[in-house]
Amino acid sequence: MTPVTAPWTRTRLRAAPGAAVALAVLVALTACLAAAFPRALDRYTDAGLRRAVDRAPADVTGVLISAAPDPGVGEATVEDSLRPRRLADAYRSVLGLVEHPLAVDEEQSSYGVRTTESLPSPDTWLPRPDGLPAEMVLVAPQDLDGRARLRSGRLPKVPGGQADASTTEVEAAVTEETARTLHMKVGSVVHIPGHRELTVRVTGIVTPERPDGAYWSVDPVLRTPSLRRVPAPAGAPSPTYWVGGLLLAPEAGPALLGSAPVVRYWNLAPDPDALHARDLDGLASAVASLESGPALQQLHSAVSPLTDATTGLDDIFTTYGQLRDDIGPLIAVAASGAGTVAAVVLLMTGGLAAGRRRAELALLRARGASVRGLAGRLLAETAVVAVPAGALGLGAALLALPGARLLPAVAAAVAVTAVACLALPLRAVAAHHAVRIHEGRRDATTPRASRRRVVAELTVVVLALGAVEILRRRGATDGAGDLVAMAPVLVGVIAALVLVRLYPLPLRGLARPARRLRGAVGPLALARAGRTSASAVLPLLALLTAFTVAAFGGSVLSGVADARDRAAVLAVGADARVEATTETLPSGLSDRVGRVPGVREVTEAAVDWLARTPDGRQSVPLAAVDPSDYAALAARTDLGAFPGGRLARPDGAEGGSEDAVLPALASPAVAERLGDGAFPLRLADGTFATLKIVLVRERTPAVYGDEFLVVDRAGLPARSVRPSVLLLTGDHLDAGALRRAADGAGSVRLRSEARDKYVDSPLQSGAERIYTAAVAAGAGYAVLALLLSLASAAPERAALLARLRTMGLTRAQGRRLLVLESLPQALLAALGGILTGWAAVRLLSPGIDLTTVAMAATTSPVGRAELRADPWSLAVPAAAVLVLAVGVAALQAWWSGRRGAVAELRAGDAR
Repeated sequence: MTPVTAPWTRTRLRAAPGAAVALAVLVALTACLAAAFPRALDRYTDAGLRRAVDRAPADVTGVLISAAPDPGVGEATVEDSLRPRRLADAYRSVLGLVEHPLAVDEEQSSYGVRTTESLPSPDTWLPRPDGLPAEMVLVAPQDLDGRARLRSGRLPKVPGGQADASTTEVEAAVTEETARTLHMKVGSVVHIPGHRELTVRVTGIVTPERPDGAYWSVDPVLRTPSLRRVPAPAGAPSPTYWVGGLLLAPEAGPALLGSAPVVRYWNLAPDPDALHARDLDGLASAVASLESGPALQQLHSAVSPLTDATTGLDDIFTTYGQLRDDIGPLIAVAASGAGTVAAVVLLMTGGLAAGRRRAELALLRARGASVRGLAGRLLAETAVVAVPAGALGLGAALLALPGARLLPAVAAAVAVTAVACLALPLRAVAAHHAVRIHEGRRDATTPRASRRRVVAELTVVVLALGAVEILRRRGATDGAGDLVAMAPVLVGVIAALVLVRLYPLPLRGLARPARRLRGAVGPLALARAGRTSASAVLPLLALLTAFTVAAFGGSVLSGVADARDRAAVLAVGADARVEATTETLPSGLSDRVGRVPGVREVTEAAVDWLARTPDGRQSVPLAAVDPSDYAALAARTDLGAFPGGRLARPDGAEGGSEDAVLPALASPAVAERLGDGAFPLRLADGTFATLKIVLVRERTPAVYGDEFLVVDRAGLPARSVRPSVLLLTGDHLDAGALRRAADGAGSVRLRSEARDKYVDSPLQSGAERIYTAAVAAGAGYAVLALLLSLASAAPERAALLARLRTMGLTRAQGRRLLVLESLPQALLAALGGILTGWAAVRLLSPGIDLTTVAMAATTSPVGRAELRADPWSLAVPAAAVLVLAVGVAALQAWWSGRRGAVAELRAGDAR
């Protein structure tokens, strides 16, 4: 056979331009989505890591390297080690020892000399809140002129350009906040006693360029004075004193030797733009090397044997790594499911093209075309369309999602393009490997499956069962491996293989009794539906896989939302909460808040946080409420629902009678501690009440925590039950309007605001968006698979209707025939999808813990966030499949009815 030539490819593309354009669009879209996934994953994981570092204090995220003066050396050597030239040389050595991928932000890093502790100043003009002298931290930082703007005076300098241990007077600058708080100005003199008294003259006042940057935030006292307390025993007074920072000239470091112990320091700030989640192991290794590894040993040799390095980056990396590891398997499940459905669609596209060109390819083989030559021709004509389309999709993904790795995106796009290019040649090779003169019926099932197919199906079943068992035993976040990510997909594969084998059997069984019915439409539809070829496996596989992933993904998103809603309700107690900033809320506030748009109910509660037993040893918060209103609120929020009548005060207990025993609702901890007998309780205003616990609930809306008592407010004195908490029920509450109504009398918290706080990291929000996109993409490809399946049978169905119309079949009967014929497969896909989706969630839920995704923590105030089947995630796709299948069949029947039988039954047509 002659080699593949351009005229063949050009001729084929001109013969079917619509199919070429459709393939190009499909490949471009799939390649774009495949390339976008790893880039989106990189972007949100990197953003999560950078957020974790940015939110931590600078003294935690920075690598703080310090070295005391070397022991056993002369004074001149010590002084020389504190001079700017030697400090700069050591700084360059330190930077050279930071291992990749950890990068240092030199703009925010700092180095210099400082005292190891703050030193008291005897100057009485400095503020003394409780009579204690103010203390000063003396620092000689490098590059002060580049990190601050001079507001008044001049920057400090050293007379003669050099200081030593005998220097007794130096100059310093202070920040604007330090000058304002400590009453300093240009010309102020601060005396620092020590081995040799040091006089510090303020020559300038500066403003930090980036006050929130690491240069000024590693030791915030250099920027802002700190009011500190002297430690004291519990109950004893704790006097306060001020601590401020004095910024000396860079050359003044040796002058500090005569006042107090000093250290050289190099504060290395990490470069946030260089932090990537993919480098997490390397980052942790680089930090460990600086803290206690080879890099620290080299620092001992290059700088000083007393060099020490401390940082909190290792803890940040560990915490972030745990969060990423917990979320990663869930994302892998969504990606594998969507990828499987997309691959099935690409394979079905090749199968549809091979089926349409079956006669052409069979003729080529009969005329002597080799299998290799035939595959080469098909590969060439497909690649001409798929390769540019894949490149276009890759380019779109790169433009839409910048700032991520290139290679994973290219690999994903190449994989999609390769599948699209190879689907048609491989399908054609499989179908025309042997030259056939006559082909059997295409709408009949094979009587017995081949041994290879049986082995393949059994292998898939074993893999799926193994993945599910691993997930049930070890959990999705305990190193179960990539097989776990494919478990929902494999469950769908098993169901597809089993259903394709089994579902023709009941249809054939119904076909015989259906023959007794009047008319030919019903029996004919059942007979045709029962004669299904093996090609139905791919579309059913796509539908069931999409069903399973959609059910799994919908259940994940629903479980995350429920956990956050539950935690938010537990934190607030209702849809909104107004709590007194003093002891009680002003009268009339309840009415004002109740008039805010969206508020339906206002439940008052008087919470006494200082109620105690008579001996004063045990305290327990006491909530005085109206039993009926509060019981309704507890039922709505599902926080310890109870019958309101059980808390109603007994007769004669109105107004706070100390002799009456009030029924109380208690938490389990309080009930265990106080018992089930009557006990007195001393309220915050000094009055007493006698209570008896009659109900025990773990939660209650009015009181936080695990210890509380709830009683009928009518049984307490009026002065003890003035409202201090308002619990609001409503929809779309306006936080601004509620705060204006409260007018500063109480703090306002909304359940929606509390819920938003649980989305603490871009890692969570990014994972949810990717999961939603993966489920949507899987659903879209599943619909496309269904359409391709119907399109592959469209010519044969149209010819059938034309033949039957020549025998007297009406158009209405033709529509019913196609609808009834497609309905069993649609029902099979819908019911099978519901079953597999529900089974996958039930089987995998013991190994899936959604707490980390929902709360950005390994623990939750409402306990473990479990995975449960979401009914909407099961019902909506099933209904969509039924509507789509019936609608397409009816549309096909209507379109065929518009064409004449002669056009459908052309002479020589092989349909």
